[in-house]
Amino acid sequence: MSERVAVRKTYKLFIGGKFPRSESGRSYLVQSSNVSLASRKDARDAVVAARAAVKGWAGATAYNRGQILYRAAEMLEGRREQFVALGVPGDEVDAAVDRWVWYAGWADKLSQVYGGANPVAGPYFNISAPEPTGVVAVVAPERPALLGLVSVIAPAIVTGNTVVVAASPTEPLAAVTLAEVLATSDLPGGVVNILTGRITETAPTLAAHMDVNAIDLSGVTDAELASDLEIKAAENLKRVLRPAPAADHDWSADPGVTRMTTLLETKTVWHPKGV
Repeated sequence: MSERVAVRKTYKLFIGGKFPRSESGRSYLVQSSNVSLASRKDARDAVVAARAAVKGWAGATAYNRGQILYRAAEMLEGRREQFVALGVPGDEVDAAVDRWVWYAGWADKLSQVYGGANPVAGPYFNISAPEPTGVVAVVAPERPALLGLVSVIAPAIVTGNTVVVAASPTEPLAAVTLAEVLATSDLPGGVVNILTGRITETAPTLAAHMDVNAIDLSGVTDAELASDLEIKAAENLKRVLRPAPAADHDWSADPGVTRMTTLLETKTVWHPKGV
């Protein structure tokens, strides 16, 4: 009986609902597997995909978004052992599933809690409603690899935004495997895009990109890099979420609503009352 040659898996990028290799053809080795090394061009392509998905995702009903997030939790639960085999602790996978479900429950409640009718002196209705910011760039935390990733993606997309995620270069396998989960959970292509490789190469491109509306620097532990990204983000007045200090953040704690509300804008309309 002849010995067979093992086929090494190549973990690809996740852009527009597809799994392309980096346009540069580069990859690097993680846990005996090849992982695509994203380029600046890949980052720009991911932004294009995210922008194309904004209208459909933001226009979806809150009920529909909540159902899709819940489906992602179901699919993640079903692939628990696969994440454990990658080195993700079982209790972290369980916490990530719970986090998806928690955010799914907020989908149809945000407008009730953070919107409503305002009291005005006149024969008018004055109504405020939260709306998504648009395309959000996210620098994912290094650890916990899976729970941290879910904790930055879920609040952005449940509010109707689309995201481009720069995954941790040292913990990319959980990120791309999560992309495989999302690809089979009814999530429209382009709503979540995941780049693997060097943060120092992709994050500055995302921060400076004029079609990115907000950036989450949760995974940036280098203060100098974080400041540089903030400066780049200021050129088109991006919203910036920069928890401090990022390295000490407790991802297992109650996430609260700050991540969701930071990535929302409030639209207020006036309408005359009928006779």
